[in-house]
Amino acid sequence: MRTPAIRSALPKAAALFLAAAVCAGCLTGPAAAQQTTQRFKASFLDVFDTYSEITVYAADEASAQTTLNKAHAELLAYHRLYDIYHTYEGLNNLKTVNDNAGEAPVAVDARLIDLVRFAKEMENRTGGRMNIAMGSVLSIWHAYRTAGVDDPANAALPPMADLAAASAHTDIDKVVVDEAAGTLYLADPDLLLDVGAVAKGYAVEQVAQQMIAEGVTNALLSIGGNVRAIGAHGDGTSWRVSVQNPDLTAADQTIATLDLRDLSLVTSGSYQRYYTVGGKTYHHIIDPDTLMPAEFVWAVSVVTVDSGIADALSTALFTLPIDRGRELLKAFPGTEALWVTLTGELVRSDGFTSLSGEEGAAP
Repeated sequence: MRTPAIRSALPKAAALFLAAAVCAGCLTGPAAAQQTTQRFKASFLDVFDTYSEITVYAADEASAQTTLNKAHAELLAYHRLYDIYHTYEGLNNLKTVNDNAGEAPVAVDARLIDLVRFAKEMENRTGGRMNIAMGSVLSIWHAYRTAGVDDPANAALPPMADLAAASAHTDIDKVVVDEAAGTLYLADPDLLLDVGAVAKGYAVEQVAQQMIAEGVTNALLSIGGNVRAIGAHGDGTSWRVSVQNPDLTAADQTIATLDLRDLSLVTSGSYQRYYTVGGKTYHHIIDPDTLMPAEFVWAVSVVTVDSGIADALSTALFTLPIDRGRELLKAFPGTEALWVTLTGELVRSDGFTSLSGEEGAAP
């Protein structure tokens, strides 16, 4: 799910809970009596301001705990690096970079440089529909939305003049990456970075790749709704994942159920972060053309291998009419999408239906 920005962790200490359940179907036949693979799950609340959980298959609790603790620590590190609201002792993060806009390059962790490089690539591949240099515009919307949620009676829209002035400072070419020096520099003093449209998915993908490199073959990461499947269940059945109905009042809260293997699922929608002005709701996904909340669809779900691409692309598709979104999708082979129109109709890309099946197991 898209978030307008990355904020600080909720609890002061990590909230990591581990549960284990033997997977009865992991082995069959004579080997079943010697079954060693179990399913373990950890949940926590201190990364990307959202409820998250990771499920992993491992031979024993000790090895599962090691894997889960390491994944959680990595996600927390990414969370702090991408935070634009808070500083952390001994760490130069995105807030540090924004605070030094127009003044001096900032030495940063290589993981932050990698994210910015990836985001610049995705800005180019999406024709500017996903731009992390939009922070000056998004910060205005964030302030008005926060005020409107806190005081609904006095909720107001940002003046278009302010948004237009801020939009003059969204040139991603002004974001200077010096990989040799390990620095980031914002050449425009009024430019701000906001990586909320890509950071969570990118972090999830990096952690998944690290887990794979360390020998994890069966796991599911669900970080605030950004889902990344590593392999399948221990018994070989696919991970079964549901797509949220954007109509939160509907009796059926699932609009699609997918069987995932080594794939990511990310949804962007207008139904979670919004406020109301004059009886109309205004969500957080801003159309870079109008500088207003995009009004083409209710939600977009993207399925592809890379969670970072899925995250960025779901935002880009949300800010486009469906026909233009279909054209953009062609530039991403192996990627499928499900759109929910403003009237609740479902529109699928050509290969999306093949992701639904009956052989998967519950997550």
